[in-house]
Amino acid sequence: MPPTVQGKVGNLPLELTSFVGRRHEVTEARRLLSESRLVTLTGIGGVGKTRLALRVAEDSRRAFDDGVWLVELGEVYDPTLVPATVAAALGLRDQLAHLPEEVLADHLATRRLLLVLDNCEHLVEAVAGLAESLLTACPEMRILAASREALGISGEAVLRVPPLTAPSSDEAPSLQGLPRYDAVALFTERAAAAVPEFTLTEDNRRAVAGICHRLDGLPLPIELAAVRLRAMTAEQVLQRLTDRFRLLTLGSRGAPTRQQTLWSSIEWSHELCSVREQELWARLSVFSGGFEFDAAEGICAGELSSDDLRAVLASLVDKSILIREEQGPAVRYRLLETLRAYGNEKLRESGDRDGLHRGHRDWYARLAHTAETEWIGPNQVSWIGRLERETSNLREALHFSLTAPGDAEADACLRMVNSLYLYWICRGLISEGRRWLDRALARSGDRRTADRVLALFGASVMTGMQQEFATATALVEECGALAEELGDPMLRAAAGYATGFRSLFSGQLKGARSSFEDALQTSRPTGELQRAIGCLLGLAVASGLLGDEDRSVACYEQVFAITASRGESYYRAYALWGLGLATLHKGDVTRASAQLAQALRLIRRVNDPIIATWCLETMGWIAAVEDAPDRAAVLLGAANALAKAEGGITVTLPNLLSHHAECKQRARAALGDRAFEEARRRGRGMDFREAIGYALGERRPAGPPAVEEAVSLTRREMQVAELVAQGLTNRAIAEKLVISPRTAQGHVERVLAKLAFTSRTQIAAWYLERTREQEPDAQRGA
Repeated sequence: MPPTVQGKVGNLPLELTSFVGRRHEVTEARRLLSESRLVTLTGIGGVGKTRLALRVAEDSRRAFDDGVWLVELGEVYDPTLVPATVAAALGLRDQLAHLPEEVLADHLATRRLLLVLDNCEHLVEAVAGLAESLLTACPEMRILAASREALGISGEAVLRVPPLTAPSSDEAPSLQGLPRYDAVALFTERAAAAVPEFTLTEDNRRAVAGICHRLDGLPLPIELAAVRLRAMTAEQVLQRLTDRFRLLTLGSRGAPTRQQTLWSSIEWSHELCSVREQELWARLSVFSGGFEFDAAEGICAGELSSDDLRAVLASLVDKSILIREEQGPAVRYRLLETLRAYGNEKLRESGDRDGLHRGHRDWYARLAHTAETEWIGPNQVSWIGRLERETSNLREALHFSLTAPGDAEADACLRMVNSLYLYWICRGLISEGRRWLDRALARSGDRRTADRVLALFGASVMTGMQQEFATATALVEECGALAEELGDPMLRAAAGYATGFRSLFSGQLKGARSSFEDALQTSRPTGELQRAIGCLLGLAVASGLLGDEDRSVACYEQVFAITASRGESYYRAYALWGLGLATLHKGDVTRASAQLAQALRLIRRVNDPIIATWCLETMGWIAAVEDAPDRAAVLLGAANALAKAEGGITVTLPNLLSHHAECKQRARAALGDRAFEEARRRGRGMDFREAIGYALGERRPAGPPAVEEAVSLTRREMQVAELVAQGLTNRAIAEKLVISPRTAQGHVERVLAKLAFTSRTQIAAWYLERTREQEPDAQRGA
């Protein structure tokens, strides 16, 4: 599990605003947490359960050697995704078909940590079941939950979170006495943040006390009210609150008082917005987990121009309706969940909700399709990051397609899961991908379409990766039969591809090679690059494991020829791992190490856990051959930890298991049992970037990844690399540099050796990518 800033273990966010009051609640929660392994903070929406939980968790860090981990459940609506969401927050990805609860229990069995589960109320049964299971299996872990209702399981300690202390209706507190009320202290701090010159005075003290009383000490509406001081006085704020509360109380006497108060404060904030702001607020509630500007423009803009939309978004940020966040290269916006729920109700009243949700689904389906079509290109890493940021919206769009009636929705769902197949594979999200594919296939029934063939193909590959061969075989057979029925060469190629990987994962190498050969011959006339690359990689692996290293290398070189000039990273990393394995089998340990290192540098860009595990494992084998048993044991441990974090195993191809066993035996024999286990334990303690940094010989985990590490080519060798990238032959290079062809050949060979390459195509790809990374942003059109 990865450390966060300043060496702290966990993922608690930094506090962006001060924490006000709650001394009694913090003390009581910490006391309960020391006595009970499950503490649940309960209370109404907007009362401050999340902030209290985060403060208690931060104050309790020292008691938990393995960290404090926040799991945000507010954007999760499918109860079956609760275990996967917890795993993701812990830095674990689900890859194999094990139950996520089992993966979590295995990982947490001996760890001393605190799990903070936030916004549990809409998933209370699923959260309760998982909490009970984990607490039973993991004696050193504790859970702090925030929910509108208790989980209701044995051993749970419940702490009700009250509103902040506020003046009563008949009080006329003195100016000196007001700050002792936490609600007043919160209002004052937030008001000063909104209007720096604001202070409590004799003139405004009664209005401030009235505001905090009218809002019943609830932090959320108090913060919303404080922001209003940008546009009005405290007395005007109080008057507007008084009017709105009276109207709401008369309209709904049966509602609990504090629910009336919270809803009134939001209603009041809504009425202070312009008509355009109100309409956009409602429309933006269609998003789950936030959004970026292009999504808002494509789904919610309506008649607003681009400039007008930016202005309204900025205004909503200023009014604390929207939160603006910078996530890496992107600016994202999000509604607090309470405000989103309010906006969604307004959208329902407008009659536009179904249409907006369909537009949301269509937009994200196009986003996924565009990412798929541009996958083999220079924007691949950017697309991977974008899809990761949009996880909640993609899930929302898929859920809509699965639940909306009509054959058109079923077809749309199939198209969308097919577009997301490569992303799920690349990010190691095999089980989640399978769940969506299985549900989409079930939703489509017996429809005989090309999209169904491709979904069957994707489901069969993922199932084979998880070693469920009976299920994979049934999917492959249905895929092949439907492809033949439809008679499309591209679909036949997909079916052959599926057959090849099913055979490869089950160890049937000759059958795999034959299937890939047939599929490749069928793919080439269609010009379908992704399928052709997949066939080439599968054929390369099968050929290499059958001892035909020359053919294996030739297939990998073809992959380079397809991807090099396009700036692609994922498939090239895969091919470099395969080349490293083939080179190792030929006995060239030095070049194999360099090829695997190059693969890891690319993998650090795309953050793919599966290929990273393969590379670490193979580098461990090399370390054992080079008589470096400690390094071998550490690498085996790191590979094992990463594979477990992904829910899988380190060696997915059964034909390679003997290498693993031999490496383990050599290292153990050289070190002895105790030292071997200690070295392997050090490896298991590494996260993704630490493990890659160790394998590459870096002293500490790397920062933002570069495309490649600097390579010590001379000035002349760099000139030669540039000319190779331009497609010049040795003779043409000699003429260009006024040297002999023999000298030119020597320079090319030295470049190949220094870069650990086997072909001129690899030199060209390396040089082009190096040049692209060094270009100023303006030249790249950024």
